[in-house]
Amino acid sequence: MRVYYDTDADVNLIKGKNVAIIGYGSQGHAHANNLKDSGAKNLAVGLRPGSAGVAKAEAAGLKVMDPADCAKWADVVMVLTPDEGQGDLYRDKLHANMKPGAALAFAHGLNVHFNLLDPRADIDVFMIAPKGPGHTVRSEYQRGGGVPCLVAVAQNPSGNALEVALSYASAIGGGKAGIIETTFKEECETDLFGEQVVLCGGLVELIKGGYETLVEAGYAPEMAYFECLHEVKLIVDLIYEGGIANMNYSISNTAEYGEYVSGPRIVNAETKAEMKRVLADIQSGRFARDWMLENKVNQTSFKAMRAKMGNHPIEQIGEKLRGMMPWIAKNALVDKSRN
Repeated sequence: MRVYYDTDADVNLIKGKNVAIIGYGSQGHAHANNLKDSGAKNLAVGLRPGSAGVAKAEAAGLKVMDPADCAKWADVVMVLTPDEGQGDLYRDKLHANMKPGAALAFAHGLNVHFNLLDPRADIDVFMIAPKGPGHTVRSEYQRGGGVPCLVAVAQNPSGNALEVALSYASAIGGGKAGIIETTFKEECETDLFGEQVVLCGGLVELIKGGYETLVEAGYAPEMAYFECLHEVKLIVDLIYEGGIANMNYSISNTAEYGEYVSGPRIVNAETKAEMKRVLADIQSGRFARDWMLENKVNQTSFKAMRAKMGNHPIEQIGEKLRGMMPWIAKNALVDKSRN
C-alpha cells in the first residue's frame, strides 16, 4: 500500500483551480477553511438557499453559491453532503452543469461504489477521505499538522486525477500525516464495517448493555455511567496513543487479567460470526439498499431509533454528571455554532 506525503504533491495545482465544496457540515467546514488557509483563492461553498450553513460559511469569509452554479464554475467539485442525498444532488444539480474535464470528488465511497449515482464519463472521479472527523481535520491543521487521508481514483479521463487529488489532500493537511492509496471499494466496505461493528454500533451497544446490567442489579446509575461510559475515553485514548499493549501497560494487573478472562466471554465466536454476516450485508449492497429505502420513506425507522436512543436513561444521567465536569465542555470537539 503506497503512502504519499507533501513532498509527493504539488499544492499549487489545487490553488490554481476553481474549487467548490458542496456542504458545510463537519467535513465541509474543515475542507473549505483548510483550503482557504492553504492559499486556495478560487473557492466557493455550495449550499441551497436557506441552509443554516450559509451564515456560518459567510462568517468564515467564504463565498456561497447554489450547488448548480458551483458546478458550472468549478474545476473540482468536492461533495461533502450526507450520503443519503448525494445521488439526487448529483442528478439534479451537478450532472448537467459540470464543465467537461472537471473533477468530481468525495470523502466516502458509498455512492460511487454501490452505483447510487452515475458520474459522466468525461469527468475525473476521486476520493479524499480524512481518517478523522471534520473537527479534528480542522484543529490538527490549525496546529500545523494534519490527519491521515485515504486517496482513490475511480475515473481518470484527464490522466492527472491522482495528481489533483494529492494536491487537494495536501492542502487540507493530509500530506503532513500521510495520504494512503486505496480503492473506493476497500474504503467504503471497511468504513461501513468499522462503524457498524466496532466504532458506533458495537461500542454503543456494549456501553448500553453494561450500564443496564449494573442498574438492573441494583447499582447506582451514576456508578454504572462512570464505569461503562465515562472511562471509555481513558481506555480508548491509551489504545489510540500506542495500541492495545500501551493500554495494558497503563492499567492495573487486575484489569488486564479481567480483560483476558472475561473479554472473550462477551465478544465470542458467535459475535465474530455475526460480524461476518454484517460484512456480507455490506459487501452485497444490502445495507446500502436498505439505507436508501429508509430515506425514501422519510427516515421513519431511523428517526424513531434516534429518539429512542436519545431517551435512554444513560443519556439523562450523563447530562447530569457532565454538568459536574466543566472541563469536558471546555475541551469539546464539536462546536455547533461554527459547523
